[in-house]
Amino acid sequence: MLSLKEKDRPIIRKLLDAGCCGRCVLRFCCVGKYSSYQLSIEDINKQLLAFLSEADDQPSCEASDPTQTEDPPSKKLKLETLQAGDDGGTETLTANAEPKVQSEICVACLGVLQDFCDQSYTTQLQVCDAVRKGEYQFDSLMLAVSLPAQLSVREHSCWLHVKKEAEKSMCLDKEDLVQVKDAFKWATQGMVGKDLGASVLTNSGFEVSVGFTHAETDGDCHFRATTCSDCFKPTKNKASVFTRMAVVKALEKISDQKFLNYPCPPVHPATRCTPLDTTLQHASVFIARYNKFSRELPQTPWVIDGERRMEGSVEELIAGPLLSSFRADFNFSSSGREDVDVRTLGNGRPFAMELLNPHRARFNKAEIRQLQETINTSSDKIRVRDLQIVTEAMGRMKEGEEEKTKTYSALIWTKKPLTHTDLDFIKNIKLKVDQKTPLRVLHRRPLAVRQRVIHSMSASFLDTHHFKLQLHTQAGYIKEFVHGDFGRTKPNLCALMDSEVDILELDVE
Repeated sequence: MLSLKEKDRPIIRKLLDAGCCGRCVLRFCCVGKYSSYQLSIEDINKQLLAFLSEADDQPSCEASDPTQTEDPPSKKLKLETLQAGDDGGTETLTANAEPKVQSEICVACLGVLQDFCDQSYTTQLQVCDAVRKGEYQFDSLMLAVSLPAQLSVREHSCWLHVKKEAEKSMCLDKEDLVQVKDAFKWATQGMVGKDLGASVLTNSGFEVSVGFTHAETDGDCHFRATTCSDCFKPTKNKASVFTRMAVVKALEKISDQKFLNYPCPPVHPATRCTPLDTTLQHASVFIARYNKFSRELPQTPWVIDGERRMEGSVEELIAGPLLSSFRADFNFSSSGREDVDVRTLGNGRPFAMELLNPHRARFNKAEIRQLQETINTSSDKIRVRDLQIVTEAMGRMKEGEEEKTKTYSALIWTKKPLTHTDLDFIKNIKLKVDQKTPLRVLHRRPLAVRQRVIHSMSASFLDTHHFKLQLHTQAGYIKEFVHGDFGRTKPNLCALMDSEVDILELDVE
């Protein structure tokens, strides 16, 4: 049975009279049981009418004659001519001025909850069939729904139509209504999951998107373009200003009186919604650490003015073996960068390789190890470790990118001849450095002064013009700290040693 209460009866009557379908009636009565929406539209309609007839069977408590012993005439609904409509779920009722289940297309959902919540659409005609044709591998899926913006207008109109009845019960607000997309998911996701043999979750990496359009009622949104013009501003990336979010924002601002320029309840549509093609999207992210052993290998393809400067890159050496196993595009992202002539040693630099819409995303541990080995044997310039698949990596990997500390090793040249004692002052030094954006990156980074902390330094004498410098520092521009970048980094090693100083080699340890 449907979870309906006495307070719902007047709302049900008004909505049925207005032309709402059974599932939309449940939405406005705030029915939150999934199982109620999974009933066929015929069963929902029958139970709604039976619920109303129960009230009409009860004696009236407003009899004018308190001595009257005979029950007043019953207003019981006559279900004698209750019949299912040919379009699959609408019914008519013969009764004097009593509500009837409309045979027309629902004025609130435009047929979405009437005609697209059965197996003929979800598992036979479109949704599951599209998934099978896509040949994806998945254990779970997420069902996404895209609806025409005018459904928000029609819902608001229906809400104003029943607002007085709702306010009488003092326990119903517009925010309490069940949304069309939620009702659609509750009605269909069980069938989809069963047919595809997968769990339907809210956060799966495999997204199955269904959408609807309704050209006949596109104009439903237009009447508010003048009353809420600030909500509908054109943008380059949107074909129409009447997006769902813009419409919802306008509905929050418009007064009931101004909205009544739109009919309440909404007018009956002549056509139902048209389903759009089902789209499929799978997200998968590989995350690991890489070491770079070459001083002639950029992190990403190095192209200047349309001309490639070096062959290969860290990105391409990692992506090649991975993409040979999938039909997918990719995005490469790392926690910071190193210059083309800087090696990355030690534990390596964290990176993420996001595969875009891969058709395969299930791997066991042995297959992951094999993928890692394939990458590592493809080149002696890089090596990856700790390869794994995660669902969320990009944001966490970027957290603290500027604040974390790193250990560097650098080969330094000095113009002034050195002795062992000339390097003693470097031991255990701690500095705060102000770095103006280096000239070499000013074309891609905004001009700013960034403060960096050098936690410790030490030096190892090599010969009179060379020494090894070790730094434990907050992420920053090490080369500029050494040579000063024409005074843009203060203090710098040139100034500290009172000599022209340059960096010959740099490694991230």
